[in-house]
Amino acid sequence: MKMFGECHAHIFLNGYDYRKAVETQKNGPQDALIRSHLKEYQKRGIRFVRDGGDHYGVSRRTAQLAGEYGIDYRTPVFAIYKEGHYGKIVGKSFSNMKEYHRRVLEAAEEGADFIKIMTTGILDFATKGHVTSEPLSRKEVFAMTAAAHDAGLSVMAHVNGAQAVMDAAEAGVDSVEHGNFQNEESICCMAEHATIWVPTIVTVSNLLENGRYPAETLAWIFETQKKGLQLAFEKDVVLAAGSDAGAYGVLHGKGIREEESVMRKILGAENGQELEKRLAFGEKKIREKF
Repeated sequence: MKMFGECHAHIFLNGYDYRKAVETQKNGPQDALIRSHLKEYQKRGIRFVRDGGDHYGVSRRTAQLAGEYGIDYRTPVFAIYKEGHYGKIVGKSFSNMKEYHRRVLEAAEEGADFIKIMTTGILDFATKGHVTSEPLSRKEVFAMTAAAHDAGLSVMAHVNGAQAVMDAAEAGVDSVEHGNFQNEESICCMAEHATIWVPTIVTVSNLLENGRYPAETLAWIFETQKKGLQLAFEKDVVLAAGSDAGAYGVLHGKGIREEESVMRKILGAENGQELEKRLAFGEKKIREKF
């Protein structure tokens, strides 16, 4: 099967200890660490990496180094999240739309290739169906997306939950990242709006047997991911492969190959060629838009 690029990574994270990653680079990007991650992509033949941003200038510095490794690297520099909601781990906050507009301009001035917005929290690995943090309102998601597009930048949206995915797709975000706990309505909504979906399934599948979280809960979450991917495939949703590399249990370079593998297993060998075709198309759309 064709090998694809990494459509969702966090170069500032190390795949095993968030606090250590922050402690290492909170006073400035560490070139040696960045280069070690870029080498992991290079040795696996990965020539395209789209980052999800960070609070410490690491992805911005990576953009200056990636060319040395033959990697086409895209970054939002930092994600943008609403104060009091999830997102500090990867971005900068705003408290009102005026401040949001300033963040968009700030990201653009710092070399952002696109804007990343955080519209919900993350899935709770210990609780069935729970997403941390209250989602942003539909009105806010529409306004944030429009402002980024008005600035000439595409939108990567961190989203979980069926209604939040529908809000994002209908607002016109260019890609939905993660998209856990969906239903048929939200998946059909992504298909209708040609929204690119990057499901990052390996963030759960890599945890299934390591004992970090309740096994029954993880198995349940993974089952929802499987059903979501199968339905999205059936409904012709635009899919792209991204692993959330740097997240716990997902290593740079290795993570995207594991994501490709788990997607193949979920959809079955009989759909292998069609999946390859779909992922190639999704990555092409991401390269064009972002």
